[in-house]
Amino acid sequence: QVQLVESGGGLVQAGGSLKLSCKVSGLYFGDYVMGWFRQAPGKEREGVSCIHWSGRTADYADSARGRFTVSRDNRKNTIYLQMNSLKPEDTAMYYCAAVTRGTWCDVSGMDYWGKGTSVTISS
Repeated sequence: QVQLVESGGGLVQAGGSLKLSCKVSGLYFGDYVMGWFRQAPGKEREGVSCIHWSGRTADYADSARGRFTVSRDNRKNTIYLQMNSLKPEDTAMYYCAAVTRGTWCDVSGMDYWGKGTSVTISS
């Protein structure tokens, strides 16, 4: 059974930082490209960041570039999202997701999803 379990969300003030984690089980982690997505209330789910199965390449949404850093530890089957300089508009449910390597992150094309962790940024 494949499981993706996010953690690390919470309530912080604008300008603060959070580090999200996503622990993966039930699949061979090294075979999967991993992504972070988010969905704010009343809005569609959007991509935040995507990281290659090797960890050597990553991509970011314009809204995240320069403030967020994605990483992965293939020994621990875990990916991370370090979020700095947080803004109220970053408030959302954050999800991690997996897609078979050879493809890239796309909100409509991921193979597996976690249930999300809530991030709230107060102004």
